[in-house]
Amino acid sequence: MADSPPSGTLLGPHEPPAFEVLNARGRSPWLLIADHAGQRVPRSLAQLGLPQAELDRHIGWDIGIAGVTAELARLLDAWAITQTYSRLVIDCNRPLDAPSSIPPLSDGTEIAGNLGLAPAARQARIDEIFLPYHRRIAAELERRRAAGQPTLLVAMHSFTPRMDGRDRPWHAGVLYQRDPRLAHAVRDGLRADPALVVGDNQPYSVSDATDYAIPVYGERLGLAHVELEIRQDLIADGAGQRAWAQRLHALFERLAPQFAG
Repeated sequence: MADSPPSGTLLGPHEPPAFEVLNARGRSPWLLIADHAGQRVPRSLAQLGLPQAELDRHIGWDIGIAGVTAELARLLDAWAITQTYSRLVIDCNRPLDAPSSIPPLSDGTEIAGNLGLAPAARQARIDEIFLPYHRRIAAELERRRAAGQPTLLVAMHSFTPRMDGRDRPWHAGVLYQRDPRLAHAVRDGLRADPALVVGDNQPYSVSDATDYAIPVYGERLGLAHVELEIRQDLIADGAGQRAWAQRLHALFERLAPQFAG
């Protein structure tokens, strides 16, 4: 089912932009990005041919991470950005040449609206969702650099408790590739709580082939960084989101002088 944007435009005039900036005047060194925060699908794509129940699953978005990010940004006084549209439309944490950038299949579900996609339709998703989101991040990073404001980058994600028929024991995971400094500090800080099982590059790991934010913003710009994963069942409601935001706030406040001083 190949979708084409109407009159060359994917997003209609009454649809929200590709991102929302939270706490735009935040003074904290921490900068939070949530690539999979939203689950909207442009009206022109007719839900990608999926029932709402599929978009509500983990394949459609990172369940709970928008709430954690918003509350953590408030507590830290940190600049944050959340992406509005489902990663099934276009995944803003994938290189554009990655097969999973616009996935035809996700955790066993065929994404009908991504099959046989015309080049113009693919480009519309890049131009109207992927590029505006990343240009805004890049602009903020440049503004901070010019102002001499230090940046500690956190890519905020959540993961499903069960994948490919296997339970995942971790409550959270810290991900990194070439530079483990901040990730290891966050890992060790979380592991100080004996009730938590914290993965080291689990349940995922970062690579140039499968990730965008950490290689492009963290590694290339030399920023201290971590990709943080929280298990979705722990942050599926407001109470869980607030609890994790408070936990991370306390940890990040302790770590800030070490990495941003």
